[in-house]
Amino acid sequence: MNYPQLTYTPRGVYDTHMKDTNNKNKNQLVRRLKIIEGQVRGLQEMVGKNTYCIDVITQTSAVKQGLSNIEDLLLENHLGSCILRQIKSGQTSKAKEEILKVYKLKRK
Repeated sequence: MNYPQLTYTPRGVYDTHMKDTNNKNKNQLVRRLKIIEGQVRGLQEMVGKNTYCIDVITQTSAVKQGLSNIEDLLLENHLGSCILRQIKSGQTSKAKEEILKVYKLKRK
C-alpha cells in the first residue's frame, strides 16, 4: 500500500501531502470541488438576480451536501491510511486523539 508522506510542520503537526495520495481519490475530490465552485457561482448570480428565496436555499443545501460528501471521502482516506499507519507503528494515543478530533469536528 502506498501511504502519503508525512512532514513535520513548524506548528508541531504532521502534514499529509495530498500529492502522495491515490490519484483516483484526488481526482474525485478535485472534480467535486469544481462542481461546488460552480454551484457557489450560481448562488452569487441567483442572489444578484433576486431569485426566489426558496430556490436559493435549495441551492445552498446542495452545496452543503457536496461539502459533506467531500469531508466523508477525506475522512475515509485518512482513517484508511494515516490513522492505520499510526496504529501499526504503535502511535495508538496519537491515532485515538485524531479519531476523537475528527469525530468532534464532524458533529458540528
